[in-house]
Amino acid sequence: MLRKLKQEIEIRNFSQKTLKSYTNSVNKFLSYLKEKPLVQEEVKNYVQAIISKQNPSTTAHEIFAIQFFFEKVLGKKIYIPRPKRNKTLPEILTKEEVKELINAHTNIKHRLIMKLLYGCGLRVSEIININKEDLNFDERLIHIKIAKGKKDRFVKMPDSIKEELVSYCRLNSSRILFPSQRSGKLTTATVQAIVENARIKAGIKKRVYPHLLRHSFATHLLEAGTDLRIIQKLLGHSDIKTTQIYTQISQASIKNIKSPLDTI
Repeated sequence: MLRKLKQEIEIRNFSQKTLKSYTNSVNKFLSYLKEKPLVQEEVKNYVQAIISKQNPSTTAHEIFAIQFFFEKVLGKKIYIPRPKRNKTLPEILTKEEVKELINAHTNIKHRLIMKLLYGCGLRVSEIININKEDLNFDERLIHIKIAKGKKDRFVKMPDSIKEELVSYCRLNSSRILFPSQRSGKLTTATVQAIVENARIKAGIKKRVYPHLLRHSFATHLLEAGTDLRIIQKLLGHSDIKTTQIYTQISQASIKNIKSPLDTI
């Protein structure tokens, strides 16, 4: 059944990340079942057993994978309600904190990774897959190829790092922009470690991770008056609703409100 699931995922050209996630979720469900029947009621029992042990978003992803398995592999329609998600908002970095993070690293490569994560709003998976040929220095554009959702897009290369990027590209002969000496290209864990080390050196108490730099990029653009549709295009979001979360994250409009108490 897992082989059939793999086939259904691959013929749809889903990403390897989706393949791994779906097969892991379905494998866990099948292990839980043992000799129990493959029916909707048992899926509900499984969800009830795991929901208190993990984040509601994780449970929702598992339900989606199991539902896909039932429909595409078993040919059965099932309906499982999605658990209500916790509506938490990330604690965005200030521009000064971003500056401190970047300056915490003396390594040229690590500084550039931090600058591109924030300066272009890139995902980790995007930054580790950039090749030198994707950099258009004349147009000041970076071609992000086969990003999340199998979509290409262009992002603006920050003017402040153009010369730094040119110099860095001359330092190594690798086709990959940020090569790894061990495995050809950097891993997600390596980029996470680079950001975490910068946080420690900068003495920042907030929880800092690579995607927070992307959140901060979008929020700072919104606060500077950039149109939400432009931010959507830069981030590579298919749905404007995904980008609209930054209207909730941004505190600029709240800070500009004059309390009635101040008028008394």
